[in-house]
Amino acid sequence: MTRMASPALVAVIGSGPAGIYAAEALVKQTGGDVRVDVFDRLPTPYGLVRYGVAPDHTSIKSIARYLQRVLEDPAVRFFGCVELGRDLTRADLLDCYDAVIYATGAMVDRHMRIPGEDLPGSIAATDFVNWYCGHPDAADHEFDLSVEEVAVVGVGNVAVDVVRILAKTAAELRDTDVPEQVIEALSRSRVERIHMIGRRGPAQAKFTTKEARELGELPNASIHVSPADMDLDPASAALAESDRHVRGNIKALSAWTGEPAPGRARHIDVRFWRAPAEILGTGRVEGLRLEKTRPDGSGRVTGTGEYETLPVGMVLRSVGYQSVPLDGVPFDERSRIVPNDGGRVLGPDGAPVPREYVAGWVKRGPSGVVGTNKSDAAETVRNLLEDLAGTRPAPKRTIEELLESRGLPVVTYADWLNLDAAEIALARTLERGERVKLARWEAMTSACRGGG
Repeated sequence: MTRMASPALVAVIGSGPAGIYAAEALVKQTGGDVRVDVFDRLPTPYGLVRYGVAPDHTSIKSIARYLQRVLEDPAVRFFGCVELGRDLTRADLLDCYDAVIYATGAMVDRHMRIPGEDLPGSIAATDFVNWYCGHPDAADHEFDLSVEEVAVVGVGNVAVDVVRILAKTAAELRDTDVPEQVIEALSRSRVERIHMIGRRGPAQAKFTTKEARELGELPNASIHVSPADMDLDPASAALAESDRHVRGNIKALSAWTGEPAPGRARHIDVRFWRAPAEILGTGRVEGLRLEKTRPDGSGRVTGTGEYETLPVGMVLRSVGYQSVPLDGVPFDERSRIVPNDGGRVLGPDGAPVPREYVAGWVKRGPSGVVGTNKSDAAETVRNLLEDLAGTRPAPKRTIEELLESRGLPVVTYADWLNLDAAEIALARTLERGERVKLARWEAMTSACRGGG
């Protein structure tokens, strides 16, 4: 436990798991001798736990109850609807706090960089996830679910989540927290066939075995993998032998090489050794051209010159995520993270920038699971407190003075609890599980002010 000469004042930018775990570490490592202000541009806390975890993964979403306890600590305050770069600058934060931790995540999709990627119907998987998870930025997005075939490019957990949501019926999702307008849109879906596409082989798939098994248990969808796609090259076979996770995935996938279950309304094709080459269409997506690939012996793949075309009407890309630069904060365009050493932000000269720190994906890139952020944040906080030990000048002004001078309509934690209660009440009214999310900005801010 680190004892400070006086209580430290720390701002945390981002209220997802990384940010809230950083707040928790600050309280624990100082014995509560700290004040932590957690900022978010949204009126809601919890970040990806609320807006990234699939709505039918209720056990993972329950992490929010743990994060809630951190925000209820007397040493921690929540400031919603306050955005860095719009409402506050980096200089503002450094004027008001002893230190700042940036924990803004990495939720911008990477592009495939192929012809036709900008056609209507070619969509970032994150946009689709935000829509069904009730993110206010995506509340009015529209997806053409009248198409019969959809391609999901990627074989990570997000891709599997998207495939599963597309394959489920609206009735199967009715007891989850997805917004009512999403349930209505999914009830009109005409999607019959979903293709999940990976550039490499089954041994390199990034999804967890648990996610894979969930696909195989869908009552409304059959699933198939070509036996030819399950042939393992020597490197993949060695990986399956040494890695339990890979071995579990191979076992789950191998169960899908037989005849698909009959009588299902939807069908999932899992296709390995395929690289997207071009999205086809005049005015909108009408097909996806794939090039077959093979391992090149160095852990990568190379094209074979053999092509096939899928007659899909929508392409959802899930090929990786990256952070975006923060106004005034050093950023490495190549690695797409804030350059840092153990969470200490590094300047262009490679030296630590005083009083600025990072945690989570903006620190290390989009890797690990929700819990990985806990040890990551603890490391950052240890270094922060080591740097702040001893005497230090008092901040130039208080955040309360600054926010009041700008007339910003801040959402407090108590305001968020009003929204929380409104969503629970809406679920009771609609007879739909534990909560139904309010997704539109106006409805959310009205509920925060007690407007229901």
